[in-house]
Amino acid sequence: MPHNPNLLVGIETADDAGVYLLREDLALVQTVDFFTPIVDDPYDYGRISALNSINDVWAMAGTPITALAITCFPKKGVDFSILGEMMRGGLDVLTENGVALLGGHSVDDAQIMFGYAVTGTIDPRHIATNRGARPGDAIILTKPIGTGVISTGIKFGKAPGEVVEASLATMLLAGRDASAAMREFGVQAATDVTGFALLGHAWELACGSGVTITIESKQVPLIPGAVELAGQGLLTSGDKTNRAYVGDGVLIGADVGKEMLSLLFDPQTAGGMLISIPSDRSEALLARLKPTYPQAAIIGHVTDLGRHSVVVD
Repeated sequence: MPHNPNLLVGIETADDAGVYLLREDLALVQTVDFFTPIVDDPYDYGRISALNSINDVWAMAGTPITALAITCFPKKGVDFSILGEMMRGGLDVLTENGVALLGGHSVDDAQIMFGYAVTGTIDPRHIATNRGARPGDAIILTKPIGTGVISTGIKFGKAPGEVVEASLATMLLAGRDASAAMREFGVQAATDVTGFALLGHAWELACGSGVTITIESKQVPLIPGAVELAGQGLLTSGDKTNRAYVGDGVLIGADVGKEMLSLLFDPQTAGGMLISIPSDRSEALLARLKPTYPQAAIIGHVTDLGRHSVVVD
């Protein structure tokens, strides 16, 4: 790929968004994401899609400012009021978070998909990337995991109502305050947990930084009901692909249960921030996060690179 000196963050370390330098104190953050429906209500689907897209800017410690909608929707066979509700939900989230909708593009397609291309701003001297984790850091996760198996449970009518509500609340909990906290604490390494699951994104962070990340599985927060649905085999196709993605770069401890392992490989939507910060500041950051993210937890630590990029105890 041709070298561009203004490209501060590209594709090399699988970061959440690209960063392009405009001037010494200002850079653009750009990302795009869209996906198929994971909940039944089109308004909620629109809201989740918007947050899932915006989160990638927040994960870099940036501030989202504009968005372009991306829509796949069939011209025939589906009521257009559904599309209206999807777009209304997305617009409500954009507006709540100070993001201006500039327009978008739609395609006639039998498979419904929805999302956004998002642009944000960032101070180029204070970017959180997959390169910044250092030995001695603690690893914080801001939100519980389990949205993938719960979405599968919804698809097959197996997810209880209270579990569905807990998953929806988790997905709709914005990463804005976590991003603000990251800027306040000068965090240099972070990512959001989405399609590659907790272990996939931890692996990317470890590989980008040249370190080993140890995850303490018993400390990982879970959405209530997710373990039970995983135990019923209600897994997404991403479970297998995520295991293949990390390959032998992840070492799983003998005491990690089958259901827990499934959740660690479970693709997430609008997931939490995975933050690496020096251990002596981790408790203070956790206290800062708790009012907004009550299930936030320190789930691991960073050491020098060993035989595996990620170890799960």
